[in-house]
Amino acid sequence: MNVKRKWLMILGFVFVLTVLAACGNSAIQSGSNSDSSQTDSSAEQQGDSESNKTVKIGSILPFSGVYASLGKDLSDGMKLYFDSIDWQVGDTKIELIEEDTEADPQVALRRVRKLMDQDNIDILTGAVSTAVAYAIRDEVDSNKLPYLASHAGGNDLTRAQRSDYIWRSSFSSWQIGHSMGEWAYENVGGKMYIAAADYAFGREVSAAFIEAYTAAGGEVVGEVYPPLGNNDYASYLTTIGGVEADGVYGFFAGSDAVRFVQQYEQYGLKGKLPLVGSGWLVAEDLRESIGNAAEGAFASTFWDYSLDTEENVAFVKAYEEAYDRRPTIESLEGYDAARILAEALTTLEGDVSNPDAIVDAISKVSFVSPRGPIEFDKDTHHIIQNMYITETILAGEKTDNTVLETIETVQDPGE
Repeated sequence: MNVKRKWLMILGFVFVLTVLAACGNSAIQSGSNSDSSQTDSSAEQQGDSESNKTVKIGSILPFSGVYASLGKDLSDGMKLYFDSIDWQVGDTKIELIEEDTEADPQVALRRVRKLMDQDNIDILTGAVSTAVAYAIRDEVDSNKLPYLASHAGGNDLTRAQRSDYIWRSSFSSWQIGHSMGEWAYENVGGKMYIAAADYAFGREVSAAFIEAYTAAGGEVVGEVYPPLGNNDYASYLTTIGGVEADGVYGFFAGSDAVRFVQQYEQYGLKGKLPLVGSGWLVAEDLRESIGNAAEGAFASTFWDYSLDTEENVAFVKAYEEAYDRRPTIESLEGYDAARILAEALTTLEGDVSNPDAIVDAISKVSFVSPRGPIEFDKDTHHIIQNMYITETILAGEKTDNTVLETIETVQDPGE
C-alpha cells in the first residue's frame, strides 16, 4: 500500500469518526430536549391538576325506607346551594358522593367505611336518624374524619359523645323542647299534659320542654308516651280529656303527627285544650295530609316557610324554581350544610390535607341563613340559632304557619 493511499484511508476514518461524533452529540442533545419537554409538560399537567383540585364530600342519608322523603329534601337542599356556586370554590371543585343509609345504623356504618376506603372522601355530612349518627361516631372519631351532622338531633352527639371531628349544623333535642317551655307557661297556662312518641328523641324533647316549663312556674299534670308508629290514639286522648289542664304538649313527627293531630280534633280536644309542640307536629310537608285539624296548634322550630326575611324569600324562590315544590325544614338543613362546607373550603383555599384545619375552619363559619343568623359554639360544636314560635292558621281552604315570636340565639348548654 502506497503512502498516498494510506493517508486517504486515515483521512476517511477521521471523517467518519467526526460525523459519528456529531450525530451522537445531536442525538444526545435531542434526547436532552425531549426529556426537558416531558418535564415541562408534566409540570404543566401538575399545574393544571393543582388549579382543578377536587374535594370529595361524602353524604349519608336515607333514600329508602321510612325517612326517604327527609333524605331527598336534605340532598336537594345541598345540591341547590352547590349549583348556585357551580360546584366550585376558588380553583377547587366539589364532588358529592351520596350513600343510602336506609335509616339503619349498621348499613350506615358500612356505607361510611366504603366512603372512606374506596371513595377517599375528605369530609362527611348527613344522617337523619340519631341512631345512625351514634353508630358512626367512633369510626369518624378514630379516623379523624371531619363530620358535619346536618339533621340528627340527639343531645349526646355534642355532649357525652362529643368528638373533635364532629360538628352539628341542625338542632338538638334540647333546643327544640326547651325553647317552647317558658312561652307555653306565659301564653297557654300553668298546667300542661305531655304526650310524645316513645323513642329517644321524643323523650329528650319532652324532657327539655318540662325542664323549661317547670322552671318558669308551670306544672306537668300527666305524661303519656305512645309507641312510635302508633295508629290509634283513642285511649290516650280519652285519658287526656279527663284531666284538668290548660294545654297539651305533643311531640310527634311524620305519619304519627298526622294521625295524632287528626284524632286530637276528632276526640274533641282541639277546642278544649290548646295543642303545643315542635315544628314537626305541623310540618310543611304534613299539613296538607293533616287538613284543618292543624289549625290553632303552636310549635317551636328553627325555620319556617313563612319567615319574612330577604334570605328566606330568596331561598324559597330558588328552591321552588328548581324543584317545583315548597322547601321543608330538611331542605333548609341541606342548603345550610352545603354553604357551611363551602365557606370552610374557601377559608382553606381547598386544602383538605389536615383534618384539624378543616374542623377549625368549620368552627369559624357564621352567616345569615334563611333561618336567621347562625354560628357555632366552639365548646359544644353545636349550632347557635334563633328559635321561632309559630301558630297554624287557616289561609283560605288550607292551613299555613305564621311566626308569633322569635327567641334569639338559643345555645345548647352541653353537659
